Amino acid sequence: MIVSNSTVLIYLAKIGKLNLLKKLFINVLIPLEVFNEVVVNGKEHQHFDAFVIEWAIEEGWIEVRKIKVDKDLMEFGIDKGEAEAISLAKSLGLAVLIDQTHARIAAKAFGLKPRGTIFVLLAALRKKYLTHEEYQDSLEELVKAGFRMSDEVYLAAVRMGKKNLAD
Repeated sequence: MIVSNSTVLIYLAKIGKLNLLKKLFINVLIPLEVFNEVVVNGKEHQHFDAFVIEWAIEEGWIEVRKIKVDKDLMEFGIDKGEAEAISLAKSLGLAVLIDQTHARIAAKAFGLKPRGTIFVLLAALRKKYLTHEEYQDSLEELVKAGFRMSDEVYLAAVRMGKKNLAD
C-alpha cells in the first residue's frame, strides 16, 4: 500500500501505465483533495486520464481518504493536495508518491521517503512488469505527455534502466 499525489496518477494514466501501481502496491490511497484535482477537475476539462483514474477508484484499488493537513506543512509553500498526501502518508506510516521537488523536500522533512513516477517505472522494470523496451518507451511517452524532467534526470533514468539489464 502507498499514498499518491496527483502527478504520478495523471501521467501514469496518460501513458496507459496506471495499472503498474496496482501490480506493485496492490492498493493506493489518495487524499480527497487529490481526488478533486485529478478526477473532479479532470472530468470537467474532459481529460481522459481523469476517467481512467475514476475507473480504478470504482474498481476499489485506489481508495480516497479524508485527512486533516498537518499545519506545519503549509510553511513549505506546497498545495493542498500535496499537503494532504504527505499528511496521509505520515499518519499511516506509508511511502508517498510525489514528483514536485518542493513537495519531496517537505515529505523528507516529515520523515518520509518520497518516490515518483520514474521510481514506479523502474520498480516495474525490476519486477519484470515492463520490458526494457517498454520502460524506454514509457520514459519517452512521459516527455511527450508533458511530464517535466530535466535532461539530467532523463539520462539518469535511462542509465538506471540499462543498469537493470546488467543486474
